[in-house]
Amino acid sequence: MAHAAVQSTDRFERKREAILAASTDLLNSRGVKGLTLGVAASAVGLSTTSVTYYFRRKDDLAAAVMLRGVAALNEIVGQALSERTPQDRLKALLRLYLQRMRRAAVGEAPPLPVLSDIRALNLPQRGEVMAAYLKVFRRLRQIFETPELGWLTRGRRTARTHMLLEQLFWAVAWLPKYDPEDYGRVCDRMYDILLNGLAAPDQAWAPQPLPLAEAAPSGRTEMAHETFLMAATRLINARGYRGASVDMISAELNVTKGSFYHHNDAKDDLVVACFDRTFEVMTRVQRLALNLPGDQWTRLSSAAAALAEYQLSEHGPLLRTSALAALPEPIRRQMVQSFDKVSDRFGSMISDGIAEGSLRPVDPFLAAQMLNATINAGAELGHWVPGVKPKAAPAVFARPLLMGIFSR
Repeated sequence: MAHAAVQSTDRFERKREAILAASTDLLNSRGVKGLTLGVAASAVGLSTTSVTYYFRRKDDLAAAVMLRGVAALNEIVGQALSERTPQDRLKALLRLYLQRMRRAAVGEAPPLPVLSDIRALNLPQRGEVMAAYLKVFRRLRQIFETPELGWLTRGRRTARTHMLLEQLFWAVAWLPKYDPEDYGRVCDRMYDILLNGLAAPDQAWAPQPLPLAEAAPSGRTEMAHETFLMAATRLINARGYRGASVDMISAELNVTKGSFYHHNDAKDDLVVACFDRTFEVMTRVQRLALNLPGDQWTRLSSAAAALAEYQLSEHGPLLRTSALAALPEPIRRQMVQSFDKVSDRFGSMISDGIAEGSLRPVDPFLAAQMLNATINAGAELGHWVPGVKPKAAPAVFARPLLMGIFSR
């Protein structure tokens, strides 16, 4: 009887593990919205009823996937913090994370789940996953808690921890461009950028102000439509695609659902419009920066500073990339292409800066992706550092990437 019980337990765990592994792929590609019990069941050749034996509701399944990812991240953070210096801890964090990503890429381990959609979960699952994530966040923040970094305030340590985690999560988007055997070199290049920044040694942090009002979308046929997009962007960032319902967006603006559909044919159309608005803002800022006198360091740092400030301004925020997972595949590809254009323009600015000597010799592609990750994460800076002012955002959030994460 005992032997039969052990076999039954093993069989249960194997099926549960298979469901979680398949659901991780689904969560990463479709978001919480697209991870249904039926789709998960189909992915592992089970009936929906069979899956409910392991997970009663779809949010239970999504939460289990995310909690497994949080646990894996916690283990990596714990190992990294065993190193003596902040620099060694940073190097270990990147090495261990990319080693785990390499194992997933070659089929030696299940993929890590994307954790950017936690807020799309319903309660109580959202609270459980967020509490677990916050523990890991606070633990990783200890990387900055050393005597030599005593000048860092708690808010600045928190901001840098948020930026650092975003670099790990954003890597899912661009790592597939590399062969898994090259992840070690990627690690070295990421570490160099995070440790030493992008500026050449003789450069100072002195971004030039850009007119944010000129970066904000204008000339629309109806300013009411712009108001819809701003409200929808804020709600989608806060609650994910699934959590930002038409009812919530309409209530935020104190309008009827009928008024919503007057401006937007469907919710997917609204998300696309929010992304288009984000691309428009980022492109405008890049163009304004490119017209500045001076070198490419001045232009790049000014663009990064302006976008960090924009996120917390009356015109912001920009739509976070986590909303991409909820879009149908053909539309998502179009949005990714638009993101690539923005990133490639940053890459060109970095290449020109390296050639003229105002920027350090770094990998332009990686540096551009890491800058995009920082800008994307800036939408949540107000959540992680309550009370931070828009004018302070560039120094608190953009400067650490551009000048070095441990720099004053």
